Amino acid sequence: MKQFLSFIQKEFYHIFRDKRTMLIILVMPIVQILLFGYAITTEIKSVPIAIFDQSRDEVTTKIGAHLAASEYFELYKMIDSQSEAESLFKQGKVKMVIVFPPQYASSPDAEVQLLADATDPNEATQLTSYATVVIQQERAQLIVDSGQLTDIGSDEKLSTVNRQLSTGIFPVTHLLYNPTMKGAYNFVPGVMGLILILICALMTSVGIVKEKEMGTMEILLVSPMKPVYIILAKAIPYLLLSIVNVATILFLSYFLLGVPIAGSLTLLVAVSILYALVSLCLGLLISTIADTQQAAMLISAMVLMLPVILLSGMMFPIENMPDILQWISNIVPAKWYIIAVKDIMIKGLGAGAILKEVGILLFMVIFLVILSVKRFKIRL
Repeated sequence: MKQFLSFIQKEFYHIFRDKRTMLIILVMPIVQILLFGYAITTEIKSVPIAIFDQSRDEVTTKIGAHLAASEYFELYKMIDSQSEAESLFKQGKVKMVIVFPPQYASSPDAEVQLLADATDPNEATQLTSYATVVIQQERAQLIVDSGQLTDIGSDEKLSTVNRQLSTGIFPVTHLLYNPTMKGAYNFVPGVMGLILILICALMTSVGIVKEKEMGTMEILLVSPMKPVYIILAKAIPYLLLSIVNVATILFLSYFLLGVPIAGSLTLLVAVSILYALVSLCLGLLISTIADTQQAAMLISAMVLMLPVILLSGMMFPIENMPDILQWISNIVPAKWYIIAVKDIMIKGLGAGAILKEVGILLFMVIFLVILSVKRFKIRL
């Protein structure tokens, strides 16, 4: 045991001496969580819009004011014609134009027209959804306040407005777990999965392959220590540093990004350690395949990082993918880790809700350990 602890201490010295390694391990998680939390986000805010109000009554004025006051939109200008709207679209000055028809308040069949720049389909869909919600909320509020809208006109017009609003069906939407629709709620679990697999797998594989390139692996293998203990001694420091990274990410997420930890913190850390073990085993497997550090980094980037980003549900919904890609996503460890983290961190669920994800990660650890041990060459 004393020899084993000495090997672990030696690995820590080796890591702390390499400034580039320390930069990747300790600084990269902070940079990534800040980028994904603030810069790289699917949230749409302060999008320039224009309003073509052909009615100019109190109803359309109120709706326009609510749109302009929303954090999602920024009123660029009021326009007076369709041609002006087309000109603004061509110049890239606005992303959406809201068109109110003439006599909007008094017409029971009047519809608001939403013209959106669909060069980015996802953005256009979100913009129209946000605007629809704002308009529906204002129209629903008018049902309650309609008796106070004396400036609309005659009693006949007012009754027409009441009849128009009361015949509409307005959905009441409740957004569970993420009522403010913050992108950080989705990105934080994904960033945790990406950082852990990069640090544990990439750094472990590169560290072991570096020993092969420098010729020091032969010296380690002829030492009194068993090869399995040598490999464990190289993996344990990265596991401990990964726990530090998990603590850093959770601290920044909670206090800086406002992402709650609704469930058990102990359970969250335990699942993170299990996922880190899967990543370490992947790094060990890569080290048995690659002969150079460049090859180890390339395999880690292509085989680990890209699937985490593309097939784990971190960026794109898995349900929208073709069947073959949905099947392939099942062998991506990050998918099951991200699901478990969301259930614990966002939904506040307990251990019983993540038994499937934990079972799959445990199976991956056992399978990868057996495969790595069989492939590890005691003689170089």
